[in-house]
Amino acid sequence: MAAAADTVPAGTFPSFMTEGTLLFRRGEYDKALACFNNALKLRAGDKHCLVARSKCYLKLGDTENSLKDAEASLQNDKTFAKGLYQKAETLYTMGDFEFALVFYHRGYRLRPELQKFRLGIEKSQEAIVNCIGSPSSVKLENKEDLCFISRQAESKKANQKLQIKLTKDQKWTRKQERVRNPKTERQLLGELYADKAYLEKLLQDEDLMESTMKQGIKVVDLVLSGISYLDTRSEFWQQQKPIYARVRERKLRQQRWIRDKKRKPAEVGRYIVKSMEDIDMLLTGDSPEESCKKAERVLKTIQGWSDDEVPNKNELIGNLHSCIGNAQLEMGQMEAALQSHKMDLEFARQNNLPDAVSRALDNIGRVYARIGKFQQAIDTWEEKIPMAKSSLEKTWLFHEIGRCYLELNKAEAAQNYGEKSLQSADEEGDVEWQLHATVLVAQAQVKLKDYQSAIMNFEKALEKAKLIHNEAAQKAIIIVSGSLQRREKLGAASIS
Repeated sequence: MAAAADTVPAGTFPSFMTEGTLLFRRGEYDKALACFNNALKLRAGDKHCLVARSKCYLKLGDTENSLKDAEASLQNDKTFAKGLYQKAETLYTMGDFEFALVFYHRGYRLRPELQKFRLGIEKSQEAIVNCIGSPSSVKLENKEDLCFISRQAESKKANQKLQIKLTKDQKWTRKQERVRNPKTERQLLGELYADKAYLEKLLQDEDLMESTMKQGIKVVDLVLSGISYLDTRSEFWQQQKPIYARVRERKLRQQRWIRDKKRKPAEVGRYIVKSMEDIDMLLTGDSPEESCKKAERVLKTIQGWSDDEVPNKNELIGNLHSCIGNAQLEMGQMEAALQSHKMDLEFARQNNLPDAVSRALDNIGRVYARIGKFQQAIDTWEEKIPMAKSSLEKTWLFHEIGRCYLELNKAEAAQNYGEKSLQSADEEGDVEWQLHATVLVAQAQVKLKDYQSAIMNFEKALEKAKLIHNEAAQKAIIIVSGSLQRREKLGAASIS
């Protein structure tokens, strides 16, 4: 059995990675996990594969292995953004919100342009506030308070590890021994507390408990199952939102009720911010369909509100069309995505919103490039060039335009934009984009049959790939560069 487990699978590392990614997107996490296991047998310790497998474990509820893989992905590269994000996500799922916050912050400091780290920081802070309140509303008066919180955390971890299957008799004994403060239970169960009290009262009627229903079911079993269900619910609610958070929430609701008229704009603002975060999180979390549905619901809601309630209504509507378009693109609905981004562009131009115009042009160009309409993509992105605000944005933009020209066999234009992209990447100091831009320049030079220049640029690209530990790029560059060098030698030999 052990020998079978160590057998090298038939297939290549990229093929297992591709298949695993597709299966993951379809929700077939067990099959995806098997693919990533095979990939890691071929390339042990690959950080990208470890993150992919960690995601599978997390979807399957195996947080322990998910955390192990996330940590393993960071073993040789502590600045690996995907690994930091996956570790933070796993810790958040495990309920370790404070540690999750630490790793979201680390990722954000390294890659501030990635919105998912900012959203992670916000949701962790919100989760911490939900549990203990904001720092201004919580005051630990002495060491006993701190000890209580520590003991509570230890108790929660112990309960999570203890999973014992009880027999029917053991369950009955457990129900009899279970003692919970009635006040606590009333707060947890709410309206259902009266139902539980009634069921417990029935248990005291021995004659009734010994009776059997027509279907042969014992009354005592029905009553006990009802009590067991309510106990399970109260435990679940206690874990999801502890009592002290519930008390605080109720007080806040009462305060909101008193100040309802004054707080309406703030409530609307919170709804919008939370909704936009949810939409973005669903999309970055590989759930484009759910993200699209959520965006469409929010769009419908906002369209029904007045301009007084939402002063930036048109800007928000355009933004939602953009979110819908991004989700449609991920789902492969190209025409629908194009229409959504064009609606975003229309709203942006009508309301004189330059940033929104830039965003819409960016997205429209992406769709055109994805469907192979490279000239339309070029025209769209070239319109966006004056709106690019940072060197990093220009780097990406010039690179994508150059790629489109390369696809159209316009090698001189491709080389020109590749050099512009490289210049912007140098200004930004981004090694990864320096690699992409250098490869683009080299590819254009191959098309122009300037093999010597192409070889030099591939060698520069190889150095960049080594700097960022991109093994796949290194292998590809070595193969292409070797092929060009052989071609150069053959050409020189034929001339002589």
